[in-house]
Amino acid sequence: MIRFSLLLLSFLLAPVTSDAHGPTPQKAKESITINATVDTVWNEIKQFDAIASWHPDVKASSGDSKNASDGVRTITLKNGGQLVDSLDYYSDKDHEYNYRLKTENITAFPVSSYTTNIQVTAGGDAQTSVVTLKSRFYRGDTGNTPPESLNDAAAVAAMNAFFKNGLMGLKQQMEK
Repeated sequence: MIRFSLLLLSFLLAPVTSDAHGPTPQKAKESITINATVDTVWNEIKQFDAIASWHPDVKASSGDSKNASDGVRTITLKNGGQLVDSLDYYSDKDHEYNYRLKTENITAFPVSSYTTNIQVTAGGDAQTSVVTLKSRFYRGDTGNTPPESLNDAAAVAAMNAFFKNGLMGLKQQMEK
């Protein structure tokens, strides 16, 4: 009986493992130095709903022109898909804003949710600035066995490409 009790107790105290797990948050961060002052670059990107004016992957953007918490924009990507973003934080003083995905569209962009920060800071001298984009996000399919097109690798690749293309487009536009 003691043996049985010890055996039963060992099963109760042993950790239970499982192969199933949900998605883990992914991260992306890209920066670029631009030969223009902080104020000049900030003036180009500060209007939250005007991303189409500088991002080459965005065909059109529209919104409520509200650069404050709960401001909303809809972006139409070059592939025709649309995403709706909501502004969480905006600071003219700090030259930055944070936004999140409000309405997902995994056929247009393989991410189910994201929060993103964009900030302009001083570069190595007064005539340069550094623009940084960083994000925390989840893959498009948050199930345990996502298809390859909606897994973590696809989400990371899409977010990094979107950031790199946007920053390069901004740099080219600012340094004409």
